[in-house]
Amino acid sequence: MPVDIESLILAALIFVIALLYSSVGHGGASGYLAVMGLVGLAPHVMRPTALVLNILVAVIGTTKFYRAGRFSWRLFWPMALASIPFAYLGGLITLPGYLYRPVVGLVLLYAAWHAFHTAGRPRREVRPAPRPILLAAGAGLGFLSGLTGVGGGIFLSPLLLFFRWSEVKVISGVAAAFILVNSIAGLLGVLSLAPALPPALPLWAAAVAIGGFLGAEYGSKRLAGSTIGRLLAVVLAIAGFRMILMVFSS
Repeated sequence: MPVDIESLILAALIFVIALLYSSVGHGGASGYLAVMGLVGLAPHVMRPTALVLNILVAVIGTTKFYRAGRFSWRLFWPMALASIPFAYLGGLITLPGYLYRPVVGLVLLYAAWHAFHTAGRPRREVRPAPRPILLAAGAGLGFLSGLTGVGGGIFLSPLLLFFRWSEVKVISGVAAAFILVNSIAGLLGVLSLAPALPPALPLWAAAVAIGGFLGAEYGSKRLAGSTIGRLLAVVLAIAGFRMILMVFSS
């Protein structure tokens, strides 16, 4: 496996992203896409790579949050049932670079807004979630997950928080499991298109495994601070704007 300076720098950045994202039950795909976009990796390499890394972190996060009792089958199974086939369908679609970059850029900007807006948000009273809405949300988020190469957690968490369908740590556990099943389904769709994977993937996989373990261990017991959320928002916003600007410079 060739190891160059760029691959080592990306491994360090990916470790930090996995550490931060996994602490709130996310896989980190939007962050991986951000740093890969910053170094100019091709879209057909970025999407499968982000999904592979996402799966590794989501496995760890799901296990940690579930064992800590931070999970709800009632919330999870309707969304997962609807999302899996749509994530696979989204993975079958390959957007050209001039479309993929602005789509991912908008995803990153949304993730930045969410990270900043929800940092330090106080808890509110929980209310029951209607099953038809959970099914519809799962289908939509699943398709977007496969299409863009993110696990859907950055959209699922704000949705559940907005409607107050569970408390924050349970939402993190549900998001981790949702990201896992969607990333697997999306990757299966992408793999059917014979995508390219970077030679440094094993190095990056090791980085996310370590970061994901440490972050999920921390997050399943104590929420990440508001400062981390705001710093993460800045990084995602810069990367999102850069992805969009690349369309006009190409």
